[in-house]
Amino acid sequence: EVQLVESGGGLVQAGGSLRLSCAASGFTYDDYCIGWFRQAPGKEREAVSAIGSVDGRAYYVDSVKGRFIMTNYATKDGVFLQMNSLKPEDTAVYYCAAKFGDCHDSDYSSIDYYDFWGQGAQVTVSS
Repeated sequence: EVQLVESGGGLVQAGGSLRLSCAASGFTYDDYCIGWFRQAPGKEREAVSAIGSVDGRAYYVDSVKGRFIMTNYATKDGVFLQMNSLKPEDTAVYYCAAKFGDCHDSDYSSIDYYDFWGQGAQVTVSS
């Protein structure tokens, strides 16, 4: 059974940094795509970034480019999301999601692309 567990959320002032972690277990293949999404109160869930396990290529939406960095764990399944220069508008519950197979630039931002989801981690950025 695939499980995704997010950690590392919290409260930070604007301009600060946080690192989220998504620990994955139960993967039956080494080739997978993990994405990060976020959902603010009263808003729809939106994509943040994604990364492929094999090539390590990361994808980012425009609102986080240059501020967020997504990387794979070095020795086991999972990913980090380093979030720098945080803004109040980054406040949301952050979810990681996964699917087997490559990430694709045309698909990674779609909620329907992923088969497995974590429970979410709250990130709050104060002004």
